[in-house]
Amino acid sequence: MKSISRLAVLSLFLSTVCVAQRLPEIAAPDHYKLTFSPDFTKNDFAGDETIEVRVLKSTSQIVLNAAEIDFQEVTVSSGHATQKATVTLDKDKETATLTVDHPIPPGPATIQARYHGILNDQLRGFYLGKDSNGQKYAATQFEATDARRAFPSFDEPAYKAIFDVTVVADHGMTVISNTKVVSDTPGPEGKHTVHFAPTPRMSSYLVAMVVGKFEYVEGVVDNIPIRVYASPGKKELTTFALDAAENIMRYYNHYFSIKYPYGKLDLVGLADFSAGAMENTGCITFREILLLIDEKQSPVDLKREVASVIAHEMAHQWFGDLVTMQWWDDLWLNEGFATWMSSKPVQAWKPEWNMQLQDVEETARSMDADSLVNTHPIHQQAETPEQILELADDITYGKTAAVLRMLESYLGPETFRAGVNAYLTKHAYANATASDFWTAQTQVSKKPVDKLMPSFIEQPGPPLVTAKAVCSGNSEKITLQQQRYFFDRAKFEAGSSEHWQIPVCMKPAPSGQGSSGKIGAERCELLTQQQQTFTLPGCSSWVNVNANAQGYYRSGYDSDAVRSMARDAESALSPEERIMLPFDVSASVRVGREKIGDYLAVVEGLKADRSEAVREPLMNQLNYIGRNLVTDADRESYRSWLRQTLAPIAADVGWEAKPGESAEREGLRSELMHTMGHTARDPEVEVLARKLANQALDDPSSVNHQLAGAAILVAANGGDEAFYDRIKDRLKTAKTPEEVFIYQRALAAFSDPVLLEKTLQFAISPEVRSQDSLGLISRVMQNPDGEKVAWDFIRSHWEKIQSEGGAFAGAAIAGASGSFCDAGMRDQVQEFFAVHHEPASERTLKQSVERINYCVDLKAEQGSQLAAWLQQHSSGSGGH
Repeated sequence: MKSISRLAVLSLFLSTVCVAQRLPEIAAPDHYKLTFSPDFTKNDFAGDETIEVRVLKSTSQIVLNAAEIDFQEVTVSSGHATQKATVTLDKDKETATLTVDHPIPPGPATIQARYHGILNDQLRGFYLGKDSNGQKYAATQFEATDARRAFPSFDEPAYKAIFDVTVVADHGMTVISNTKVVSDTPGPEGKHTVHFAPTPRMSSYLVAMVVGKFEYVEGVVDNIPIRVYASPGKKELTTFALDAAENIMRYYNHYFSIKYPYGKLDLVGLADFSAGAMENTGCITFREILLLIDEKQSPVDLKREVASVIAHEMAHQWFGDLVTMQWWDDLWLNEGFATWMSSKPVQAWKPEWNMQLQDVEETARSMDADSLVNTHPIHQQAETPEQILELADDITYGKTAAVLRMLESYLGPETFRAGVNAYLTKHAYANATASDFWTAQTQVSKKPVDKLMPSFIEQPGPPLVTAKAVCSGNSEKITLQQQRYFFDRAKFEAGSSEHWQIPVCMKPAPSGQGSSGKIGAERCELLTQQQQTFTLPGCSSWVNVNANAQGYYRSGYDSDAVRSMARDAESALSPEERIMLPFDVSASVRVGREKIGDYLAVVEGLKADRSEAVREPLMNQLNYIGRNLVTDADRESYRSWLRQTLAPIAADVGWEAKPGESAEREGLRSELMHTMGHTARDPEVEVLARKLANQALDDPSSVNHQLAGAAILVAANGGDEAFYDRIKDRLKTAKTPEEVFIYQRALAAFSDPVLLEKTLQFAISPEVRSQDSLGLISRVMQNPDGEKVAWDFIRSHWEKIQSEGGAFAGAAIAGASGSFCDAGMRDQVQEFFAVHHEPASERTLKQSVERINYCVDLKAEQGSQLAAWLQQHSSGSGGH
């Protein structure tokens, strides 16, 4: 009873603290009139605001959100009476309480405020940035709770209103906001005043402004002008983004029953930007690397990434902007939908990029995050800014997208599309909840979506569907059993209470491949019980229970079935299934259901596969094994086996592009160079990497950019101070965001601890933008040769790192520590964050500690098995 009482008190305390973050339901906004006057000499701005509100009940107080706002004068008008308001600030709750002498009656009222704010250096709210030429600009980043730093507001997503924005800017500066410019007039002295059309009803976090020196290219789709903006000197890097945006707009206007509703679309590349991109209504902002690329030189992988990000943010114009979640606990309605949608227009535009295969890998990555004890349901309570910030993870984005893909497959694409459009039409310019979505899908499809979806939205963890087949005559019975999968072996073996309704599609081995009798086609069923048995015609050596990898669940097979599937993989499994099978087997290895040799047998079964989408996750896992599971005694055997396995692929693909080769070959070539040069330590590849790296440093256009990036990383790992200095010099003269990324990443890849210490010092110097600082430090942490150097550096420079990284510092460093595989370093991480508490990184820290524990456990459990397998299979052992 004592423990129950203690938990009840704790829950009540947390509830009280969290609810206090929400605004009281006293008034609601209808219309904001906002004027901003940024001053780049003082790095601040003046604000003038009028809010038309509906007072919901008689009150002497109205509470707004406000942070870092210096109020000059505030009045509240109702009827014919205007009263001066006293402002009481609560810094912790980020609120301003406006108090008047006489109660304000229910009905319309007007709040007027004059105030000053800060153009801060924290990349949030209304902040100050500098372009590559050192020129200042001001931009906004309001999601989730930072509009309050630019104007006092009802800064919650449910409080949708119309925004009427005016900006007074220095003469010659471009001003961009959510809507079209209505007027641009000279004055006051040395400035010009830009007034924008009123927005449709939208949430405060979607308001946007950018003020500075910018150039643009322009196109038009369906009478919608589309502009892509860049700072001076980078206009030539905007053409790919414009082409992508035009094609994506055409697709969305066809897919959705509501055409793009905002009159114009601007895409703005910013040199200083905390997020990857932000879906502000009609004015999407991006980190430069995710928008501005060299269309002729940039590799396909980067083009695919840029196009996907643009598609994601443009999808938000419908999912998130037009229809917005009621509160942040349903953030998945925004982010998951946009993630699910983003591959569709890119696949239609560039079918050779095989976006559907990227989706499968994303599903697998999401299941890895979801297999931790410290995961969370898709629908997750969040009240404080720190809790809301933690929701931006693989579950909210990737898991939701994977579940939506599964639902789309179950219902059929056109039925699902009809449900999506019904949902958007009903809730346009308003807010919605999870049940609103699956109610629409249930009504349209006439299928039990309202029972299926909650089982995936409200419960954490991925299901594991284990298949057992028994042949009887000319048919076989397939028994499917579901349980929650954990990486934690003890929790997995103990079982848990979760239960799902799972659309399962079964695909037997085709005739002639270990099968007898008549083999039926793919069969789909809804698995509603803990265990169910289905009868399939014919008998086969294996049955894939996640056909085309459409389901959000792991599949479990016995070792014989795994080895049979591995042998048949090239001819009998689709590319999607060949991507998912190694992930499923790896998951079984982690909990001791299969041996690591079964996983490596799958790798060998796929050795003839030349698809980058199949090989990339395989090589990532092989790199993980080489880094964390192989002992020093077995390292050369592992490298020998890896060289032996990859050499035929490298010989076939070659190190030089061939005329007419697919885009996938380009990516596969660079992946091969990295794994063979870094993990396998192939001497010939190391020599070639150094040659190509030096050639690329002399003339970046002389080597394919993707191959050059891999070569530079391999060369850096064995590089000396002279090579380090060459990269540093090239970084200083980098002409594109892509080059900056390549050279910064290389500085973290050296093995010499003295050089890595220099990289860490560089990361917190004025030479590195604050947005890049955390990434550079994290990459040194993830370098096996740099993890201890980086961790010591972090502990001795934490105050400076916090200053550079702001609200993201704790989560970034805690997240990167998950790459450690040492119990001693795990303890140091826990001890450090126990002293340096970071509320926005609590779950991230727990997840990283879990990952370290599982790595240590996996090495202990599978290390001897790996050694024995290598003795049999590495070159010179007689295994081949």
